[in-house]
Amino acid sequence: MTRITFDHVSKSYDRVQPLSDVSFTIEPGEFFVLVGPSGCGKSTLLRMIAGLETVTSGSLLFDGVSMNEVEARKRDVGMVFQNYALYPHLTVAENLAFPLSIRKVPATEIRTRVNDVAETLGLAELLDRKPKQLSGGQRQRVAVGRAIIRTPKVFLFDEPLSNLDAQLRTHMRTELRALQRRLGVTTVYVTHDQVEAMTMSDRMAILHDGGLQQVGTPADVYEHPATPFVATFTGSPSMNLLPYQGRTLGIRPERLTATPQADALPLDVVVTAKEFIGHEWLVHATMGSTSVIMRCTTDPDVALGSNVTWFAPQSAICWFPVQQS
Repeated sequence: MTRITFDHVSKSYDRVQPLSDVSFTIEPGEFFVLVGPSGCGKSTLLRMIAGLETVTSGSLLFDGVSMNEVEARKRDVGMVFQNYALYPHLTVAENLAFPLSIRKVPATEIRTRVNDVAETLGLAELLDRKPKQLSGGQRQRVAVGRAIIRTPKVFLFDEPLSNLDAQLRTHMRTELRALQRRLGVTTVYVTHDQVEAMTMSDRMAILHDGGLQQVGTPADVYEHPATPFVATFTGSPSMNLLPYQGRTLGIRPERLTATPQADALPLDVVVTAKEFIGHEWLVHATMGSTSVIMRCTTDPDVALGSNVTWFAPQSAICWFPVQQS
């Protein structure tokens, strides 16, 4: 298993700098997710690991050894792209075998490894089909199989589920995570979907405008966001950010309550809407000119337009400096 370290890494193109002074470590065997909005630099980081992008300054290391000048083909990484990049004229078996064939692996070993990977990924009955005869989820499995068949030191996934429908995406998240646990290979996964990041990662790095915002477990990031951006990027609905006595008070919608508590700060709000979403209610309100949401597990007995007081337990509050406009 491989440890990957970014040590003050920056990337520049002429006068454009998509990454600035990024430092963090991906531990051996981790499922590590790079997440953030489009243009934040996450795919650039992934391509640096693969050797498809150069490092302008700083160091990228595998197990303490600099990869800055190492060619992509010598890094021993397996990569799965958003569009799967399967060869349409080859069968599933031939697509799986391709990485081994170009390395001149003996034919008997190729057959054995193709069959093993096909069994692992539920492709054994599809080996004679071509990509156009497969569903989106099946094509995605073939792309994963082609990456893992040569047992690389690192797996890289660049938004591999974005072309799938919502139900299949949820199913494939579970399958990919289970496969990675079984193989134990260090895995780096890029997504713009914070739900995907929260549900799949051992740890995650949140990026914004080319800078690193926070690295942590999903629970750490959710409960203790380091910046207002992280607070609003994670969670659905996102964390409430409210002006309070010269600072910004952050609190998750489910931590607000209509019941007074000894240590809670009172928030005077005006109720504007209620939403029932199957297993819970969302109550929308305003506090001055700022929107605020409370999440409830039972029907809140409150009239639209009413003035009410909600309470924010101090143990659930994150404090941030006032955001400058």
